[in-house]
Amino acid sequence: MSDSLAGNPGDGARNFDHIPIIDIAPLFGSDEAAKHTVALKIKDAASHVGFLYVTGHGIAPERIEKLVTRASEFFALPLETKQKYYIGQSRAHRGYVPTGEENFYVSEGGNDVASVDKKEAFDLSVELSTDDPDHVRGYRMLGPNQWPAEVPAFRDDVYRYYREVIELSQTMFRGFALALDLPEDYFQRLTTKPPSQLRLVHYPEGPNRFAAEEGKSRQSDWGISAHTDYECFTILHATLPGLEVLNAAGDWIDAPPIPGAFVINIGDMLEVLTNGRFIATPHRVRNVPDERYSFPLFCAVDFDTLIEPLPEFKGDGRSAYPTYVAGDHLFAETMKTFAYLRALEREGVIAVPESEKAAAIAFGRKENA
Repeated sequence: MSDSLAGNPGDGARNFDHIPIIDIAPLFGSDEAAKHTVALKIKDAASHVGFLYVTGHGIAPERIEKLVTRASEFFALPLETKQKYYIGQSRAHRGYVPTGEENFYVSEGGNDVASVDKKEAFDLSVELSTDDPDHVRGYRMLGPNQWPAEVPAFRDDVYRYYREVIELSQTMFRGFALALDLPEDYFQRLTTKPPSQLRLVHYPEGPNRFAAEEGKSRQSDWGISAHTDYECFTILHATLPGLEVLNAAGDWIDAPPIPGAFVINIGDMLEVLTNGRFIATPHRVRNVPDERYSFPLFCAVDFDTLIEPLPEFKGDGRSAYPTYVAGDHLFAETMKTFAYLRALEREGVIAVPESEKAAAIAFGRKENA
């Protein structure tokens, strides 16, 4: 991506050595001057780092504790019980993701090698009925969730967390709009029913399963190798350290959990919508020997949203980015990693959306770039 095309600050401004912490409490109030001050901090973080911690978000610690408890109760169930809620039986891509279901391809010695994590997950999104028009239309990222009956409080506690963190995402959309000198409600029209996905991810306790040879390092030595997120931004709570963020100098900066704070990172879609003014920064997750939970909410825009630089940021009309449809892109990328979707593609049940076939999409600052 060209800085001159996208209007980005130079890499020298991105040689950050820490992730900024921003108190966003003023975004919930009516003091316009205080909001503006917060927006300037958000702008600086989104433009130069692509990551920030947020405090003052209004989500009670008890709400997060209940989320972690319900997740631990579910993942402690026998595998055959968890498999009753297998994601492959949901047309809306919701439910249990067993170990080995997801395959990511990394480059080792010039070859693409499948990297299979030992993690397991449970995926959910906005609760919609089976007669919802978008679900009936066939949008595979929209529809009803699967809820495990064996954990009685799971639905109430997990979905209440989901609703509260979705409210936080709307506050962040307002903050991002102010940071871009746009009307505060600018993104509201694009987020009426987004397929924003919450993942409950469980990394079991155990030794590093990709122990590197002494003096060597491979991408597969990482629980999740270097990547950027597809959506507009991600709101993350994790129980242990492991997250690392790449700066412009090629150094990996730790982003450990901070009590009372969420990690937020810019995703591909917001980078495109801002024509590069905000950046999607590559990040990775170290393998750790201890049991770890991670709860990312991937904040998207509505399924049919056309992702291209917003009119306010097109300038002379040039863009370093392709144009694509938000929901089609999410589904196409999901098809690449989930075994059940690859099987459906081989059987001719599903296919890569037409809008994706011509798009060669690459974002963010890459490792060793």
